[in-house]
Amino acid sequence: MLAAVPGLVSTVIPVRNRPRMVREAIASVLAQTYRPIEIIVCDDGSTDNTAEAVEEAARECSGEMRLLRLTHRGQGPAREAGRLAARGEFIQYLDSDDLLRPRKFEIQVAALREHPDCGVAYGFAGLWREGAPLPTTPHKWTGHTLPTLFPWLLVDRWWTTVSPLYRRTVCDAVGPWLDLRMSEDWEYDGRVGALGTRLVHCREFVCDQRYHDEPRLIHPKDWLSPERLLERKRFLGLLLAHARGAGVTPSAPEMEHFSRHLFLTARQLAMADQADAARECLAWAKAAAGPERAASADFRAWELMVRIIGWRWTGRLAELASRMRRRSGSATLPESWMAGAEPLLR
Repeated sequence: MLAAVPGLVSTVIPVRNRPRMVREAIASVLAQTYRPIEIIVCDDGSTDNTAEAVEEAARECSGEMRLLRLTHRGQGPAREAGRLAARGEFIQYLDSDDLLRPRKFEIQVAALREHPDCGVAYGFAGLWREGAPLPTTPHKWTGHTLPTLFPWLLVDRWWTTVSPLYRRTVCDAVGPWLDLRMSEDWEYDGRVGALGTRLVHCREFVCDQRYHDEPRLIHPKDWLSPERLLERKRFLGLLLAHARGAGVTPSAPEMEHFSRHLFLTARQLAMADQADAARECLAWAKAAAGPERAASADFRAWELMVRIIGWRWTGRLAELASRMRRRSGSATLPESWMAGAEPLLR
């Protein structure tokens, strides 16, 4: 592990096949009002001219950037390669399609120095579509002042990857990024939360998550494929363990919310003919719900149907029933996992 350079902010940028956007992401780091900085671009096996575009950008700056050429390994392992190469006292993770606002490091380093008990500073993030004016409304819950990541992390990944600035000591304690093919950043947040890491909120816009039409890692049509469902189950099991490590109990409304999501995933796994995975996910849902809610009619009816007709047909019947009672528009909102998230903050 490299020794930390006091005051240095290391920005880790994983990228694959995005030459234009990564150059713009790099430019947003170089435009920071704060120094000293370093930029570590982790090229995740690009098959186009992304690496060449990064090398050209490196020649234009004064030794503040390095390129790591990697074999294709995925977002999490690419970030991990950058984390291991970082020398900064502070760590910034920046996806190649997102942007920093110029005073981000100035604001957040000052906040962490002012609050030595806090391990992460976060600020307002905007959701910005290219060509539109910069947003003036914070995206997700980055406008809320929250002391820790849990229990709210069970309801949503309520910030964005680009919003937080970490102390190096927190990243070292969290350990390596995992090879999850989806939600690897949410799982990482869960480990930060399990440490009980305290947060300091900077009530200013510090970054923008870019909404664009270029290719993304996950396409919506793949969301219910067996491979994606199994990956989601793996992630949900890890997040449940992190929440327990943070001391979240079944009595918390956020854990009840999460239990419903686990139950939904168990049903989807059953429909995909993944009986063993569905059985384990259902057990997690009941454990998250607690003994009283685990004995509810929904769980009992499901388990009865499984005994009678098996996992796959129970899953298919549940999906058919949900389609028949679902209506379009706002009436579907109560069925959403995200519905009811805002009242939990009040």
